[in-house]
Amino acid sequence: MEPETTSADLIGNEPEKEHSTQVAPKKKGWLFSRPGADTTGIVDWLTTIDHKKIGFMYGMVALVCLIIGGMEALLIRMQLSSPENTFVTAREYNQLFTMHGTTMIFLAVMPLSAAFFNFIMPLQIGARDVAFPRINTLSLWCFIGGALILNMSWLFPGGAPAIGWFGYAPITLKEPFGDMGISTDFWVVGLQVLGLASLLASFNFITTIINMRCPGMTMMRMPVFSWMTLFTSFLLILAFPAITIALVELMFDRQFGTLFFNNAAGGKAIFWQHLFWIFGHPEVYILILPAMGIISEVLPTFSRKPLFGYGLIVFSGAIIGFLGFAVWSHHMFTTGLGVVATSAFSILTMLIAIPTGVKIFNWIGTIWGGSIRYTTPMLFAVGFISMFMIGGFTGIMHATVAVDAQHQDSYFVIAHFHYVLIGGSIFALLSGFYYWIPKMTGRMMSDKIGKLCFTLIFTGFNLTFFPMHYLGMEGMPRRTHTYHENMGWDDPNKLATIGAFILGFGILFSVIQFFHAVISKKKLPKAGNDPWDARTLEWTIPSPVPVYNFARTPIIKARDQHWEDKYGPEELKMEYEPPNPHGVHMPDRSWWPLFTGIGVLILGMGLIVRGMKLNFLGGWEPNMEIFAAGVTITILGIIFWSLEGPGGYHLHPENEEDSQS
Repeated sequence: MEPETTSADLIGNEPEKEHSTQVAPKKKGWLFSRPGADTTGIVDWLTTIDHKKIGFMYGMVALVCLIIGGMEALLIRMQLSSPENTFVTAREYNQLFTMHGTTMIFLAVMPLSAAFFNFIMPLQIGARDVAFPRINTLSLWCFIGGALILNMSWLFPGGAPAIGWFGYAPITLKEPFGDMGISTDFWVVGLQVLGLASLLASFNFITTIINMRCPGMTMMRMPVFSWMTLFTSFLLILAFPAITIALVELMFDRQFGTLFFNNAAGGKAIFWQHLFWIFGHPEVYILILPAMGIISEVLPTFSRKPLFGYGLIVFSGAIIGFLGFAVWSHHMFTTGLGVVATSAFSILTMLIAIPTGVKIFNWIGTIWGGSIRYTTPMLFAVGFISMFMIGGFTGIMHATVAVDAQHQDSYFVIAHFHYVLIGGSIFALLSGFYYWIPKMTGRMMSDKIGKLCFTLIFTGFNLTFFPMHYLGMEGMPRRTHTYHENMGWDDPNKLATIGAFILGFGILFSVIQFFHAVISKKKLPKAGNDPWDARTLEWTIPSPVPVYNFARTPIIKARDQHWEDKYGPEELKMEYEPPNPHGVHMPDRSWWPLFTGIGVLILGMGLIVRGMKLNFLGGWEPNMEIFAAGVTITILGIIFWSLEGPGGYHLHPENEEDSQS
């Protein structure tokens, strides 16, 4: 039964052709434009504060980083494809697995989640933007700056860091164990800048969710993905101070001769492990909670059923976030913590499996008895459940201290966390891309190509990482660049390398498909407002989303409001606030977040090289100019930002005209 069309529906859901986001020009100009100017091209992207474009740029940069991290993984697998291989040296291997792990966690999975937070969350709660649009833009530029700092290390003397993504002391110290060059400093400062980006975004998302929900959007009517955005933001704010402290102390050890992590001089190397994993285990849930939120949106849509156990899923997410801070030492069972500590953390690790199991049973309950459509997003969602369960089972094994001692630093652990982070996070993020790309671009991608990509990714992933369970049980240690041919590890490693290339091609084809949907939109069929027959608020507005999101602020009456609009009783139909006679107020674009972000990048480079500058004739010479320039640019950016004023312009969705405030 098709729902009736009301005048309120027409205002919120005008035909795509009548819903242009272009604004009539006020004054031509390249660098500075009057409020309301129709800036286009690269200047528009550099100065935008629109949450949708910020999310879009987060996603595109993160996809590029995903490809870079994948190429590093393929080089690792090439080295391990045969025994006693010399494809790369031991140091190059250490550099590759350090940068692979760091890139995948901090430059791929986390910012891909942030892309969805930025683009989707404000639409789901009926907001026109995030609470602090310019701070949101600064978080993007800080993320890009941190990514550049980490990857620029390849270009400097000594190359990339070779310390692992975990940076254990004492190998991170300059003397007498560690790297005498500056490669580790790139890692330290790059993570600091990325942490700044995450904190800025997190405060923004929390403020947006708490204060900017549309009328009727109570917390228990909020979509699960927005709940997971809220929980993840709190986890970031609470977890990042620990690694920030650790990184500052490590920077002081390396740059100024302090002794925080030097056992020989009275420090404690294990202190780094505690600080790192107090951050590092909540980080696991920072990576997986957004994935759980995506799955909780995809499964009901393609099962044509409400989410089973909504309240349980929300509260289990909160419990997972809380307990995530209480299990960090299960990464340290072999460090000699003592019987009491290992017993406590073993019990807590088993306990945290309960809310995760609750979510899995609720997802299965959502599918059970549903009218299932096996589209590409649904295939990745079901793949997520099955692969994440395997990763979860092997994780529970490691809650037993004796089993953990056997598996510690073996390939079994690599299999475990890749089933969580690829079979879990990456599968769910790909499901989210295939699900929301029509909303982002206004075009439908080929479902046949998407299913081909899923087949390659699912097959390649299992061929790569399932044999690693066997390798780990047979004693193959991780973080070693070669092995002897008489160990019996040849065939599983060959199989894993073949699988890695199949997986890599599958992900590459998916990324190409995403970029094609962005670049060649006219060659793809139009998506319309609601191509999936979905349930949540973002599907009530045109695709692609207008610059103002909602022509009139919606007033919702139910949890799955869009579903009720289509198939529910009349009393649950969505309403809209009266139109503002002045139109929709839109904030101005701004150069200053980019300017400030460049200052942070230069400041970070100054910290790394302690103010050195490149002398093409004589190598490196000490100079404070880089550091001072970065500080100056950052301070000036903040000052001019604060003097910019509110400004803005009014936009009339009905006739696409704007008027300067």
